[in-house]
Amino acid sequence: MFDIYMARLHEFTVVLYAASVLLYFIDFLASNRKANRVAFWLLAFVWGLQTVFLLLYMWNTGRFPVLTIFEGLYFYAWVLITFSLIINRIMKVDFIVFFTNVLGFFIMALHTFAPIEIESDVLANQLMSELLFFHIIGAILSYGAFSLSFVFALLYLIQYDLLKRKKWGSRLIRIANLSQLEKMSYLFASIGVPMLVISLILGIQWAYMKLPNMVWLDSKVLGSLLVLILYSIYLYLKVGRGMSGKSLATWNVAAFLVVLINFFLFGRLSSFHFWYE
Repeated sequence: MFDIYMARLHEFTVVLYAASVLLYFIDFLASNRKANRVAFWLLAFVWGLQTVFLLLYMWNTGRFPVLTIFEGLYFYAWVLITFSLIINRIMKVDFIVFFTNVLGFFIMALHTFAPIEIESDVLANQLMSELLFFHIIGAILSYGAFSLSFVFALLYLIQYDLLKRKKWGSRLIRIANLSQLEKMSYLFASIGVPMLVISLILGIQWAYMKLPNMVWLDSKVLGSLLVLILYSIYLYLKVGRGMSGKSLATWNVAAFLVVLINFFLFGRLSSFHFWYE
């Protein structure tokens, strides 16, 4: 019972860590200081939970938890979070903070869902199922965000066309203005990208542990990476190059077509995703 309770606490910690990474990503893209503050306090809470877990483990075992690879992973994640908090409060280098936390989340998730450390086979299998569950949920939520981003981009193109052809009327009034549509499309794309990254991290961990003979050039894997690359380029064009307008909206629509292809076609061609799709 105690092992199950601790496993649930570890899962809760991973969820909080994922939320912190998402908020740091939003701040990194849009310089949102409120998101940065919330992300910092979430990360601080995660650090507090990890510190308690480390102390409890040291008290139960009577030694420092670095003698096995999985103990080392946990301590490594704790060190990354510690450095991240220090950097965030002293140096204010958001670029480093974000990518440090992406790495830290990967290490933390790897430790939490790795079945080798769990003595109970039943609990290990349960955690593996939950790892797959979180992977699927993350992917679906990211696709939902991309879908909404696509809808706003499509409305942008429709509104742009109406304005260009000077088609004044109720249809034009009922659609939001171009700047608002572009802003909302960008917002949902910026949410979808980190969620897809988290989903891919969890999916790769699950596949590595459950499917040792998996073909990494699987169509679904490559398709998901292509989706991530396309939307990452979209964010780069928006934030790094300052692109806006019809060209950016068209890129968004094209990227979503790849999302549909990846979901409906590549999933059927995959050698292992048909198990749960």
